Amino acid sequence: MTVLHLDTNHPILIATLKNAGFHNHENYTAGKSQIEREIYQYDGIVIRSRFKIDKQFLDAAKNLKFIARVGAGLESIDCEYAEKRGIKLIAAPEGNRNAVGEHALGMLLSLLNNLTRANHQVKTGHWEREANRGEELDGKTVGIIGYGNMGKAFAKKLKGFDCTVLCYDILENVGNENAKQVSLETLQHEADILSLHVPWTPLTDNMVDSSFIEKFRKPFWFINTARGKCVVTSDLVKALKSGKIKGAGLDVLEFEKLSFESLFESEELPETLKELVAFDRVILSPHIAGWTFESKEKLARIIANKIVAQFA
Repeated sequence: MTVLHLDTNHPILIATLKNAGFHNHENYTAGKSQIEREIYQYDGIVIRSRFKIDKQFLDAAKNLKFIARVGAGLESIDCEYAEKRGIKLIAAPEGNRNAVGEHALGMLLSLLNNLTRANHQVKTGHWEREANRGEELDGKTVGIIGYGNMGKAFAKKLKGFDCTVLCYDILENVGNENAKQVSLETLQHEADILSLHVPWTPLTDNMVDSSFIEKFRKPFWFINTARGKCVVTSDLVKALKSGKIKGAGLDVLEFEKLSFESLFESEELPETLKELVAFDRVILSPHIAGWTFESKEKLARIIANKIVAQFA
């Protein structure tokens, strides 16, 4: 089988496929239209998120048997049409779930203890102890929405803290020893902290809006390492201003390109984002929760092994 690689990955991916008898072609620079003209030659493609795999692309891919995404989400692919065409979709959420869990925990602890603000103040000559008095995770209730690979990994990290962990998911019976599955209403009633671990789908698009936020009984801390478009940024800003959201750790933003490689076309920040970045109770990172050296290798290894197992 001949496989086209559209994004760079850990070398173990191509090496594993080569050893299993696959022919690997690499094209990391051509645009979507050029790839569409050539895609009929390939049995499989390996991608991250460089461009959208839509109906037009899939119609051109007359011999395609699989699409492998080196990551968790498949939102850049028209999954329904691909499956209708008999194209197998392969992802590797197992590969970066630990990294995401650690990143979410790091953001949460930094928020609770004012670490980014305190760090900046000390470096600029300000010694503000009382203003940076923190909160402990001990005794708090953490609500996790989306209890798949990423949500479970975060809950596992919380096991060493004396806190209560609740989870909500559209699937039944996914709770485990690390989190009790409850209704969304119960989670919103009990949570002191909310961590989002859902894919971006029509169901989760703009899910965290003013109506959703106001259903929480208590002011809460918010962590999002899932997808930026699940959150209405303007409503998040309103909640930060009112104190309903006490602080936010955001690895993803509504304004990201689909490729995740850059934030937006214009150099001018959207007004809502300008307001967001002004809060010292907001921590931002550039979609790197699952972006560790270890996860890069694990993702490549898992994807390669899945391809070999199904198509070698």
